[in-house]
This record gives sequence, structure tokens and C-alpha cells, in this order.
Amino acid sequence: MREQDIINSSKDQLRIWKHSLESANRWKRLSFKDVPPIFGNAFQKSGSHLLLQILYGVMKIAPYRHLEQAPVRMITAEGRQRSLPEIMHDLSKLKPGIIEWGYLSYQPEFVDFFEQNPQVVPLFIYRDPRDQLISSIFYAVDIHKQHAQHDYYASVSMDDCIKTAIRGREVPGLEFLPSIKVQYDRILGWLSNPGMLSFRFEDLVNDPCPQLERLLDFLEAKHVPIQMGRETAVETILDAIQPEKSPTFRKGKTGGWHNHFSDEHIQIFKDVTGDLLIELGYESNNDW
Repeated sequence: MREQDIINSSKDQLRIWKHSLESANRWKRLSFKDVPPIFGNAFQKSGSHLLLQILYGVMKIAPYRHLEQAPVRMITAEGRQRSLPEIMHDLSKLKPGIIEWGYLSYQPEFVDFFEQNPQVVPLFIYRDPRDQLISSIFYAVDIHKQHAQHDYYASVSMDDCIKTAIRGREVPGLEFLPSIKVQYDRILGWLSNPGMLSFRFEDLVNDPCPQLERLLDFLEAKHVPIQMGRETAVETILDAIQPEKSPTFRKGKTGGWHNHFSDEHIQIFKDVTGDLLIELGYESNNDW
């Protein structure tokens, strides 16, 4: 292990112990062994920070030691594909009373991890691909200037950005971009995974209370020791949801793709994605 890795690991452990002591004082308990760990999973630009706010809300209703701030990523911020051992090492930190979050695609190793660790409470959030696509463009152009697609997106029209985001970009290295269909194919399995509780971003934004009720049902089924009544718990988590405090917040609305898609974009999207929107439940047919 590199010296810097050892230093970072030591800092992480100190931070966890600090938060654990604070939580022990708050919840008046010395042990968190009976508190199932939570993993909040997200598809990129699909409400991960909204999910993170919900997880902070969960910390206010149940005795959790620590919520890890850094996400478990498949790709580093610099664009390097992380190895499976690196990712599994991050997941190994999921101990009782700990909450982690990240961006995991659906692949056998991660499915096996959750099946072999049934005590973990796994959550997943996804979004309408049309809105996700627009959000990813604005993120690359305006917010994350080191994004692999920043230079390209910033050099072409919005029309070309949308077409590229739909079709993908066949170039070598980090600037390669899979089509929107390929990107969603990599996460679709989570939606039918019986052990994963999935949320649509739009449902959490437009009508959150029923979704928070679903969350509480799931937490209770996983034996999370919620420390207050149902109504108060819902209100507490609801108070934690403040999209405008997200570092990547733009408009906080759904259906914004209508303001950017032309008829040509719609046709290209249909040609590339086929029945994707029907499979995700966003459309009942392809006549949209």
C-alpha cells in the first residue's frame, strides 16, 4: 500500500471513530452491532445527491455511526476505470451502523456481494433517461470542467451534444462515450433485483411521502431500529430533502428534456433506445 493510501486510510478511520463517538453520545449507546449497514446506489446524474440527503435523514431517525462522504465509484474522478478489488475493498467497509453510497453497475460480483451480505440494506435511484442525458450535458459543460466530455461538448452546439449523448461517441481513451442505451443496460438488472429497493427520481421529487413510506417499510423489514413514530420519521427525512443544496443542482424539476429535444432528437432517441422507456415505466408505448 502506498504511503498516501495509508495516510488516507488512517484519516478515514479517525473520522469514523469521531463520528461514532458523537453518535454514541447522541443515541446513548455503546454498540451499533444491531444496526444494519445501508448502501445507497445510484445511476450517474440521476439524483445521487437527493439520495444522499435522504440517507442523512435516515441518520436522524436511526442510530447510525457514520455516513461515508466519498462515493464508491466504478471510475475515478480523473477517468480511470477502477479495478474490481478496489471496489470490493470499499464495499468491505460496510459494517454495522455504517452508511455508504456510490455508483455500481449491475454485474455478478456486486449482486453476489449483496446476496452474501443480507444484513446490508441496498437502495437504488434512477431517472428518466431523457432528463438524465440533459443533466449530464450541463454537468460536463458548466460544472465539472475536468469531465472527459467537457472539451467536446463545449466546442459544439447543444443540438450536437444531445445527438452525441444519445448515440455515444466512438473515440479512443477516456473520451469514449457509450450510447444512452448501453449505459442504462448496465443498471437495468437492479430494478428487478428482489433484494434492492429502487426509487424513481421523479417520484421522490414530485410526491416523496409515499416513497418515504416504502423506505421505512424496507428499513423495518431489515430490522433497522427506527427511534421514532412513523409520521415523525417521514417528516424528519422529508425535512432533510433540500435539492437546492446539492452542489450539482440546476432546476430541480422533472421533464426538462421537453425544453431541449427537437423532433429529430426524439426520433434518434427512439431509434437508439427501442423500448427502454417502456421497460423503465416512463412511457406506455413508443408514441411520445
